[in-house]
Amino acid sequence: MLDNDQILAPSSNLNLAERDKKVIWHPYTQMKNALPHIPIVRGEGVYVFDEDGKRYIDAVSSWWVNIHGHSHPYIAQKVAEQLNVLEHVIFAGFTHESAVLLAERLLPILPGKQDKVFYTDNGSTAVEVALKMCLQYWDNNGTPKTKILAFKNAYHGDTFGAMSVSGRSIFTDAFNSLLFDVEFIDLPNEDNISHLISHISNLTDTACFIFEPLILGSGGMLMYEAKHLDQLLSACKEAAILTIADEVMTGFGRTGTYFACEKLINKPDIICLSKGLTGGTMPLGVTTCTNEIFEAFLSDDKLKTLYHGHSFTANPIACVASLASLDILLKSETLQNIKRVEAKHAVFLEEIKAHPKVKAIRQTGTIIAIEWETGNETSYLSNLRNLLYAYFLDKGIILRPLGNIIYILPPYVISDEDLNYIYAAIKSALEEV
Repeated sequence: MLDNDQILAPSSNLNLAERDKKVIWHPYTQMKNALPHIPIVRGEGVYVFDEDGKRYIDAVSSWWVNIHGHSHPYIAQKVAEQLNVLEHVIFAGFTHESAVLLAERLLPILPGKQDKVFYTDNGSTAVEVALKMCLQYWDNNGTPKTKILAFKNAYHGDTFGAMSVSGRSIFTDAFNSLLFDVEFIDLPNEDNISHLISHISNLTDTACFIFEPLILGSGGMLMYEAKHLDQLLSACKEAAILTIADEVMTGFGRTGTYFACEKLINKPDIICLSKGLTGGTMPLGVTTCTNEIFEAFLSDDKLKTLYHGHSFTANPIACVASLASLDILLKSETLQNIKRVEAKHAVFLEEIKAHPKVKAIRQTGTIIAIEWETGNETSYLSNLRNLLYAYFLDKGIILRPLGNIIYILPPYVISDEDLNYIYAAIKSALEEV
């Protein structure tokens, strides 16, 4: 049995990276040959600092969650205050101020007429709830539908429902035989939109269409036009297919507007949110829906209940962090920063788009993606990935490539000076890597 000293000071003769290797299994990482993980000891604004004092620009917002910068003092203050009031309470049979207030403030700024909020823990669970809402909606109404429509190359999370509606890839290979049946379609463009509309109009037994609006994130930052998505949503409405907007990545300003679906005429029935929801402070997921969907679950029949929940549903601290993040997001200076980053990216795109190593370059809002020419097909497993990752880390920049695709997705507070430094590093990499 360990004594107290061993419990309080484990592996005290090792540095943090060595201690990590002994006990941690990291995500999306082949641990057999993984390089030592960089120990980060603090964050400030767009920077994180390792234990040796080296500073890194967090150019990917720590997996797209950090929209206002690290350790934001206003969010930290609100979270600290809440810790002295209520850290958590069961959300079945109980409620609390921060959950109600967040729903009251969030619903009016969402695209379309969203009426109800269902809280979960992260983006994947927000998607799970959306899928269950749609499937049970039709069952509760006495017209069960079991098929789901989604985009090829989509990514909606790593739980089983979210994997099922994601494109088949290395993320799902080990589990493909266990995933439920999904109808996958190509991203819409001028050439195929008529065919896709016709295809949707002929679908039967289809409960819902789930989509990442305008940008497929983990699929390679693939981008498509709002007008074509609008046409698909119109076809879904005609075919009585519910629509789910997965705005987990695109929400809270990433596409240049607060939500990507603001750019659409047709609005979704359900919206999934997470990542930037708390400003990157802590986990929280939200699934919102229209009253039409909610009312399908109102019944004296207990079997029509949505039987879904999480231990930390609507955690008060996470809700307060989200309220603080919303305060910052809705300030005029934040929107100005979003537009500034968007404009800077657009100039950079023009500067490098003709470079022979740039196979493709695309931008939507504050997101810019560069597909590196390798002479082979674009692949998440491209050997170029590790070379680029190490190259930028050496220069103090966190850019986590999707294979041979790199992207910049920074906190909105990033300075022009830091953006210019990142752009210059990418230009150097185009010549040197």
